Amino acid sequence: MANQALMANAIRALAMDAVQLANSGHPGAPMGMADMAVALWGDHLRHNPANPHWADRDRFVLSNGHASMLLYAVLHLTGYDLSIDELKKFRQLHSKTAGHPEVGVTPGVETTTGPLGQGITNAVGFALAEKLLAAEFNRPSHAIVDHHTYAFLGDGCLMEGISHEAAALAGAWKLGKLIALYDDNGISIDGPVKPWFIDNTAERFKAYGWNVIGPVDGNDAQAVSKAIADAKTSTDKPTLVICKTQIGKGSPNRANTAKAHGEPLGADEIGLTRSALHWPYAPFELPATVYAEWDAKAAGAKAEAAWNERFAAYAKAFPALAAEFTRRMKGELPKSFHQTAFDAVVAAHAKGETVASRKASQLALEAFTAALPEMLGGSADLTGSNLTNTKSTPSLRFDEQGNVVRSEGSEQFPDGLLGRHINYGVREFGMAAIMNGLALHGGFIPYGGTFLTFSDYSRNAIRMAALMKQRVIHVFTHDSIGLGEDGPTHQSIEHAASLRLIPNLDVWRPGDTAETTVAWAVALQNATRPTALLLSRQNLPYSPKSDLSDISKGAYVLAEPERVGLKNKKVKAVIIATGSEVQLALKAQELLAAKKIGVRVVSMPSTTTFDRQDVAYKKRVLPKGLPRIAVEMGVTDGWWKYGVSAVVGIDTYGESAPAGVLFKYFGFTAENVAATVEAALSR
Repeated sequence: MANQALMANAIRALAMDAVQLANSGHPGAPMGMADMAVALWGDHLRHNPANPHWADRDRFVLSNGHASMLLYAVLHLTGYDLSIDELKKFRQLHSKTAGHPEVGVTPGVETTTGPLGQGITNAVGFALAEKLLAAEFNRPSHAIVDHHTYAFLGDGCLMEGISHEAAALAGAWKLGKLIALYDDNGISIDGPVKPWFIDNTAERFKAYGWNVIGPVDGNDAQAVSKAIADAKTSTDKPTLVICKTQIGKGSPNRANTAKAHGEPLGADEIGLTRSALHWPYAPFELPATVYAEWDAKAAGAKAEAAWNERFAAYAKAFPALAAEFTRRMKGELPKSFHQTAFDAVVAAHAKGETVASRKASQLALEAFTAALPEMLGGSADLTGSNLTNTKSTPSLRFDEQGNVVRSEGSEQFPDGLLGRHINYGVREFGMAAIMNGLALHGGFIPYGGTFLTFSDYSRNAIRMAALMKQRVIHVFTHDSIGLGEDGPTHQSIEHAASLRLIPNLDVWRPGDTAETTVAWAVALQNATRPTALLLSRQNLPYSPKSDLSDISKGAYVLAEPERVGLKNKKVKAVIIATGSEVQLALKAQELLAAKKIGVRVVSMPSTTTFDRQDVAYKKRVLPKGLPRIAVEMGVTDGWWKYGVSAVVGIDTYGESAPAGVLFKYFGFTAENVAATVEAALSR
């Protein structure tokens, strides 16, 4: 029998010592949840410290990420590449022990958490990925995808609205391998939560279709372990285990108080706590018996070796499936991808269709989803508007037992297809954070749609995808006042500029079918950054092009004065335009040509991509010494960095009226663009 009290007290000691040394952090939650960690990591979690990326490991998410020292302590104790010196550098520059867990920084951390509620929502994405991969790849007697997703969460996670979105979807999807352990300590930064958190959490989760266990004594590792074992028997419902704990357990004067939440205990209180826990060791000193009790290296190696044997048998029986599974878990695109992308772009160019860019997106998706089975789409109750569904992506559905349903067979797909398009319901934030979990798990490239103005609901999850360097694609349609009569509540003004401010997020606002297809191709190749595609509701004419190769650079010369009959005329100005406004720029070029004024039209579908190009290319597209005029139906602020003389934009909210009326009212006409160019030249 493991010495569970010794194991838990090791976590408590490391947590209070690291926070004290850093003079910053949250000791209370790690001390309160220490026994929960002993139960999960000691008795249930299947993982290998020597290989944190083993494909069939269980996933663990610390949704209440402020309790990071709990996770760092356990990772160190179980044998991950996280030394005691790294724990001593808690919250210090360039350490592996940041204030909140960061994926890609600390081995064993599955997702970056801290913004409360998003971790449990990521966990829903992890569990959904496991379920869908199992349905796609497992075969009788060959279960190569068979693992659980565990999450710790606290009161703050449950108070955040996103937890409702995530929990409801987890219940609807019958994610039986999702087990969440709720640290019910009743304390937050402002004190006891009773005056402002009166939810009946158990009944709430039962209403979502969850299995609920407890309350159990969260400071009794054996009781928690038994609850987890019971939870693992649920195959058609996710489980919430309610664990009653004491925040700061072991601290004589800080336990069960808000003081334990977010500040060091202090040297005197740490001394008293050591005595109360019968912990005679110096700060960061751990006896060999502690490491022996926690060591998971041998068990982890054995578990992975057993899976490797199973996978070898699977690969022998199903070599093509094994190769496909390996490719997808590595995040590699098929070798045929570049040809697929080339063919799709050339086809779009050859057809030259006049369609809305949201429709151009769907046309591109038809090609890409057929070629890339890892693409997993969806929409926040706007499929008919976002056009994120294709022939290859039937709606995701589950039967009463929780199994993934195949679509009915057809001439093209005689055996039917597993659902690959998710109806998220009106849950933009939940959708975005679940997509992050899907991407983090591996095996899928998630994309999801909503209106651009509702990107505000999704924003923090978009930011988290950028921070975590995850390939997640957001399809944002109805990108401007061009949507018309719905009015200013739905008309995006500041959204394009706002999204462009998020570091490591690619933002594309394409102007026709070729640009849209290129945008998708680039997004799919962006293995370490998310992408936002901003797409129009209204139809956009195709812009004739002499070359397609430079579109992927984010900006390119679309039309020189020669296009409008000024063959030997010197270029006097450059018009930069995005999306639907490219057509205004081309028409303004014609109007100016009638006055013998030669202008270059530059289409800039992605400022973020263009900004990464080398200086020589930027100078070639935007030569020095020429006035530049930007045209975009959005706020003007973001354009001044390009040295423009003027911006035809909109710095107010829109109005409710037909699109054509609005364009004229707000000055989005070829005549106004031409006049703006002339005014710039006259200065």
